[in-house]
Amino acid sequence: MATSIIRPTRRGLLQGAVATAAASTIPTGWAIAQAKPLKLGLMLPYSGTFAKLGENITFAVEMLIAEKGGKLGGREIQIIKLDDESKPENGPQNADRLVKRDQVDVLIGTVHSGVQMGIHKVVRESGTLTIIPNAGANAITRALCAPNVFRASFSNWQCPYGMGLVLGKRGVKKAAWVSWDYAAGIEAAEGFRDGLAKEGGELTKILTLKFPETNFQPLLAQLPELGVEAVGAFFAGGGAVQFVKEYKSAGIKMPLCGAFLTEGTLEAQGAAAEGIETALHYGDGLDNPKNHAFRKAFTDKAKREADVYAVQGYDAAQLLAVGLEAAKGKIEDEAALYKAMRGAKLDSPRGPISISPSQEVVHNIYLRRAENGLNKVVGIAAPALADPGTGCKLG
Repeated sequence: MATSIIRPTRRGLLQGAVATAAASTIPTGWAIAQAKPLKLGLMLPYSGTFAKLGENITFAVEMLIAEKGGKLGGREIQIIKLDDESKPENGPQNADRLVKRDQVDVLIGTVHSGVQMGIHKVVRESGTLTIIPNAGANAITRALCAPNVFRASFSNWQCPYGMGLVLGKRGVKKAAWVSWDYAAGIEAAEGFRDGLAKEGGELTKILTLKFPETNFQPLLAQLPELGVEAVGAFFAGGGAVQFVKEYKSAGIKMPLCGAFLTEGTLEAQGAAAEGIETALHYGDGLDNPKNHAFRKAFTDKAKREADVYAVQGYDAAQLLAVGLEAAKGKIEDEAALYKAMRGAKLDSPRGPISISPSQEVVHNIYLRRAENGLNKVVGIAAPALADPGTGCKLG
């Protein structure tokens, strides 16, 4: 009979030493019956422009745990929250605090790609299981991929690639891109460019401003002179609300499109968002039983409508549950834990999803149109799309 070999990590050895010391004074049966809760660190923005995103991810994680009776793999879950404030310069020290001081067993985080790179540096070294519920920095599942890091959201490349494909198929030959000058915005531009190029189009201009600045007027003033047929954009939260309103007020004739631009912000954007098309892995009109049940449960808990960030938080927790159930709650049993997570087939509110060889989510990218306060799904921009995973060497 085959046996599982548990590969030791520095984290596992430290935990093992503590367990060995405890075993000398506590009867074995009692210790097993009274297994400590598994510590789950949530490193997310709870203040600033991305605060609502962090809140929705948290609500959804808590919702999944509650659905499982408060336990995952038979282990009670202790949640430790940390506000990362969307500040990349604080990312490494915040992650280090959770891993070393709080000794979390699992880390779910974060939203901002720049902050995620700081987290990644810490967890690659410590071996702490990490599930990303939003930040799409491409490198994390490409050249810097790690066996203990999974993404349940998207890569920055995926959604804009779908939008570029749609425009290219419509015959758009030239387009521009507007975003904050940070990893998410620049990598999204690359996906948009690649999608356009596949169908014969070209991204001719990228306009950016420093995150989280919102002085959009100098950029908007340049757009009419660029000779493009469409403008793609990548903004989220309060910045997306302001950009969409100012774009409409400027009277720019080229249609505005993008990724995330209207997600979770439609109510605040109001009439200015009407007709904007975006490509995303979720939409308000998705008609499947899981989505209907999820949206009702989320509204009951959070007293607000669910959005893609909530879905991603829910799926991050679903992925963790799959691993812990296979490992019978033994977070140190990496062989069983990671094998189950890599092979996971999740019933998500966004539709069926799986995990790629680079531990990136594989999912449909939908085409949505903002209509009467909803991001209505009007088609599939790219079915079962996986990130290329360029440079990843996991095995």
